[in-house]
Amino acid sequence: MTIVQTTEEAALSIRAGGPLTVATNPEATVSARKPARDVEGDPASVTTERSDPYHLQNGIKTSDELAGLRKRREGRALEKYHRKQNDLISSLLKSMEEHTEEARVEEETSRLPVVKIAIWASLIGNFALCILQLYGAISSISLSLIATSVDSVFDFGSNVVLYWLHKKAQKLDHNKWPVGGSRLETIGNIIYGFLMSSVNLVVVVESVQRIITHDSSQDTDKFHIPSIVAVGAALGVKLLLFLYCSTIRAQSSQVHVLWEDHRNDIFVNGFGLLMSAGGSRWAWWLDPMGGILIALGVMLAWGHTIYTEFELLAGKSAPRDFIQLLVYNAMTFSDEIEKVDTVRAYHSGPDYYVEIDVVMDASTPLWKAHDLSQELQDRIEVLPNVERAFVHVDHETDHAPEHRKYL
Repeated sequence: MTIVQTTEEAALSIRAGGPLTVATNPEATVSARKPARDVEGDPASVTTERSDPYHLQNGIKTSDELAGLRKRREGRALEKYHRKQNDLISSLLKSMEEHTEEARVEEETSRLPVVKIAIWASLIGNFALCILQLYGAISSISLSLIATSVDSVFDFGSNVVLYWLHKKAQKLDHNKWPVGGSRLETIGNIIYGFLMSSVNLVVVVESVQRIITHDSSQDTDKFHIPSIVAVGAALGVKLLLFLYCSTIRAQSSQVHVLWEDHRNDIFVNGFGLLMSAGGSRWAWWLDPMGGILIALGVMLAWGHTIYTEFELLAGKSAPRDFIQLLVYNAMTFSDEIEKVDTVRAYHSGPDYYVEIDVVMDASTPLWKAHDLSQELQDRIEVLPNVERAFVHVDHETDHAPEHRKYL
């Protein structure tokens, strides 16, 4: 995202929720700063001139104003929009240190005993689910149970592989791999996704063949009680883990992810158990049809994951809210920064690479320009999910683009 704006114009653009556009008067100076009003009981109640020099807090809607919007026609859409704006302004008014502190608190929360119990119990539960699902699938030769067992085995296997890749990434030689090993996990997800899709494709083909070649005169489908009991026990373990994680999911994002995983497994395994039993008791075609539906669902889910991971490797832009956070922090970092020229943030794996070009007066001493840009770079790099940051200082905005090539 390339912009040529004074810091005042950029602030107004952010507060209005509009796009960052080319300034109509690039040579304009920053206007006088007026005190911002305080909104009692609402987010981002920071009113000092230093933390809110462009009065962004004036754009926050109070609880009463939001309640009034709901009464208007199409009020829910307006309320949703202004709540999002409130969150954006609150995020902008937080200092870099506050954003970093939130990430540190989240990391400390992951060390709480209740969170550790949820993580390890989920890992053990997934392993037990693999064993029980494999036994049920092999003993009954049910295609529905085979599809669910494939999902369980690969789900547990993906956790092991990603953990190994994470440890491997931390030990890479930075002389040989200057960008670090953060992309290893992304590459691992893509490879694992293709492998998972291939195995499920085999399940789909086998299920279709069974439907086509089934001979009703030689019907051998039986209600295999041990396999049903085994899968039912695995389902019960997942239900207990789901209930436990649901009580503490608000405390940690990790637990919330585990809660969603258990919820999905309950649905998939419950559906597989139902179709397997139905194929033995009611209609033979329910079992292969269940295998097809489960395998296709898993393939679609992993296909979406593969597409998302490819976007990260291809250098997809960071979310707009994050770019606006960078713009605001760059233009309020120092009075020596006159304009914000270019702001880019893009993925290189799971984390962001950030490029910022700022404009200072041509008479600014070299040591001061260097020290300010270095300090700004250091503050950006401590933000969560930022891998690297590069800050470039210029004295005007009329030059050609900084890079002649766009890769």
